[in-house]
Order: sequence, then C-alpha cells, then structure tokens
Amino acid sequence: MVVAFIQRAVVQGIPLLFGSTGEILTEKSGNLNLGTAGVMYVGGICGVIGGFFYEQNAAHMNSFLAVLIPLLCSIIGSAIMGYIYALLTVTLKANQNVTGLALTTFGVGFGNFFGGSLIKLSGLDVPSITLSKTSLCFKTSLPFADKLGVVGDILFSYSFLAYVAIIIAVVVSLYFNKTRSGLKLRAVGENPATADAAGVNVERYKYVSIILGSIIAGFGGLYYVMDYACGVWSNDGFGDRGWLAIALVIFAIWRPNISIFGSILFGGLFIIHNYIPGLGMGTQELFKMAPYAVTIIVLVIISMLQKREFQPPASLGLSYFREER
Repeated sequence: MVVAFIQRAVVQGIPLLFGSTGEILTEKSGNLNLGTAGVMYVGGICGVIGGFFYEQNAAHMNSFLAVLIPLLCSIIGSAIMGYIYALLTVTLKANQNVTGLALTTFGVGFGNFFGGSLIKLSGLDVPSITLSKTSLCFKTSLPFADKLGVVGDILFSYSFLAYVAIIIAVVVSLYFNKTRSGLKLRAVGENPATADAAGVNVERYKYVSIILGSIIAGFGGLYYVMDYACGVWSNDGFGDRGWLAIALVIFAIWRPNISIFGSILFGGLFIIHNYIPGLGMGTQELFKMAPYAVTIIVLVIISMLQKREFQPPASLGLSYFREER
C-alpha cells in the first residue's frame, strides 16, 4: 500500500511540478501569471487535438509521431497563451492579476469548446474522448523498472514526462543560480529599472521567460491527460490543479528544486483521504484542503522570518514603465 501511495502521489504531483516550475520562471521576471490554470488547460487540449487527428488518420500508429505531434501542439498552444499574456502585461501594461484571471477563464472555455467539438466528431454518446493508443505511447516506462523490485516501483516506474518535469525543474534552478543570463533575469524581477540602466533588455527577458514558463506549464496539462487520465479528456476535468501549482510556488519559496519534493507532498496530501478508511464526504473535502493549508502556514512562516531569500521578486505584479526610471 505504501508503494502504491507513493506512486500515485508522484503521478498526481507531476502536473503541479510542471505548472509551478513554469510559474516560477515567469515570476522571476516580475510577472505574476494567475492564468497558469488556463495555460495548462490549453496545453492539454491542444495535445488532445493533435493526438485525436493523428489517431483518426494514421493507418499504423508510429510511437514517435504519436508522442511528437501532441507535444508540438501543446507547445504551440501554450506558447500562444504566454505570448498573449506577455503582450498584454509587458507591452500594453495591463493589470497582471486581471489579465491572468481572464486568461484562466479563456483557457478553460477554449478547452471545453474544442473538447466538446472533438466529442461530437468522434460520434460517441459519452461526454469524453479516449486516446488510448496515444496514451500508451506516453505511459511507456523504463524497461528495467520491473527488475528492481520496490526501488524500481518507486523510482523508475513512471513515464518519460515525469522525468522531464524533474529535469526541467533542476535545469531552471541551475539557470537561476549558475548562469549570467539567469542572474540578469532575477535582476529584472527585482528591479527592472536598475537592470535596464545596466544594459539588460527588460522586455526581451520578460517575454522569453513568460513564453517558456507557459510552455512548461502546458506540459502539465498534457501529462495530466495522457498519463494521469490515461488519454481521457473530459471537460472541466482538471479540477483545481492549476491553482495548486500556483500555491506550490509559494510553498517552494520560488525555488524549482524545492518544488520537486513539494509536488510529491502536495500530490500525497491531495489523495491521502483515499487511504484512510471510514472518512465521510465532508472529512474528505477537508483533507483536500490540506495543500492550501500547508501553503498558508508556509506563507505565514516566511513572512515572520523576513528573510529576503524567502520573499518573492520585489517587482512581482508591477508593470515597468521605462520612462519613469
């Protein structure tokens, strides 16, 4: 039971890890994107659209193409969402909170519209689409996992996207702390006027970080559909995972490497009620609130400590007007 719980916690947490890593990359530039939930939704449905038409038209499934096409579609859809957000908040100086919330509403509506359209095209009577062949290609695990017993089950029994999520989180963490470009991005998030005066192209750094962050977050939606949900798309099926990803950013104190462990913790807290017998419906809902409760506790603690390294970027949520520097 313990092994099964850890496996489910990891699978539940990987979409949160993608979402939080992408959001941290965005927030380090000084932009708060509350549209992460919508970006993940669009990333998921775009991957479904690509996989659906490939399955419908391919005489013989090619595993490489079955993975590549949804990935590319997810990247394109998420990048467009990131570009829209960047255009509105960086170039047009729109309010970041309002823009992010609008992006979430738009993303969910976009996903539900095209999800419903695909359901009609499939001609099925059920309110969902099942891409079982594409999902099998995504869920392929490492071949030697079965030979390693419990260690293999806990560490090596996941699909490639799970390891991609961890690798991306580690790479982004190293990028922030070990590269000149990463230090410039952090400078943009802390004080864009000073970074601008030092010759850093503030707008370029913001655009690139927002779009790349959106692509990473979009992978979370794709993983949820193709791996966690076994290729089944249902409208409004994501729940509140996008908001959990944003909560994880605060829990991880804006550090992607901490998000790796935080995502597993959040995933475990989200499903732990299934492993405690005799709980009523009301008690189960209380347990589902646990990740948010933990985030609030962490937020209170870091506020009390008042250490700069535990705080968000100083210009987070604020538009930069170059003429005011």
